[in-house]
Amino acid sequence: MRRAGAGTRRGPALATALLVAAGLLTVATPQEALAATACPGRKVRTLAFATGSVLVHRRGGYVCAVTVPGKPGTKRPMSVSVRARGGRAVTDSGRYAYRAGPVTVHAGKRCVWVTGKVSSRSVGSGWILC
Repeated sequence: MRRAGAGTRRGPALATALLVAAGLLTVATPQEALAATACPGRKVRTLAFATGSVLVHRRGGYVCAVTVPGKPGTKRPMSVSVRARGGRAVTDSGRYAYRAGPVTVHAGKRCVWVTGKVSSRSVGSGWILC
């Protein structure tokens, strides 16, 4: 025989658990959401700077990067560049509203140097992912 009200505790607990799980799935920043489909692989670095950020992904021996502005929607000068040590830089630059890139290089096990620029502000990674 069940006690009256015994099943009512499970309802709020389940609802709370579902709300928490839903909140955890929506933690991505707007910049990450814009670039989510641009580069394949796992995000390994975020290079933040005053006017935006560069998202760096890696898959196998390939490194891909995208520059996204802090406030998307207005066209402005943007660029992204990736260079594997010993190779030439692959660059995308122009006037964009949402992102520059993606650009991809085959780095294998070599270090890469990533740069990004939005308007007059920029960031450089130095040699990373060595």
